[in-house]
Amino acid sequence: MLKQFLEAGKIVGTHGIKGMLRVQAWCDSADFLKQFKYVYTDKNGENRLEIKSVQPHGNIVLMQIKGVNSIDEAEALRNKVIYISRKDAKLPEGRYFIDDLIGCKVLDFESSNELGTLTEVSSTGANDVWHITNSKGEYLVPAIEEVIVSVDTLNSLITIKPLKGIFDDED
Repeated sequence: MLKQFLEAGKIVGTHGIKGMLRVQAWCDSADFLKQFKYVYTDKNGENRLEIKSVQPHGNIVLMQIKGVNSIDEAEALRNKVIYISRKDAKLPEGRYFIDDLIGCKVLDFESSNELGTLTEVSSTGANDVWHITNSKGEYLVPAIEEVIVSVDTLNSLITIKPLKGIFDDED
């Protein structure tokens, strides 16, 4: 079952004296957070914070929260993980939340054989790398158009065309 509230970043500090938060975004880009009116500080969505503004600032995001108007109020939120609600998120076609990919069964497109389970996603800059684990070990697969055939997060199933040499002993 897909989670309703997903981790989106962590409040790592304050900015200025008027309650601005410094957020380390765990998204493809800081701009992704601009689409949200609310973030949450718990995985069940019980503690909702209304966003007044979001702006990228280098490798972090500056976020102003309604009702947080001083450095002391902002400091109280330091080290909190922020969550977004899935229902508020708009993802482009072919993009997925990492939380939804982890645990998916991975099948070979040609043979339909199970290759393993997706256990981790690494960002390399050029493209993500999917870690697929089975009884023989861990395999690193580039998450590129030539490899990924289909992703069905509702049924936890991914089909790929693996590059030669990844799952076999070819030179």
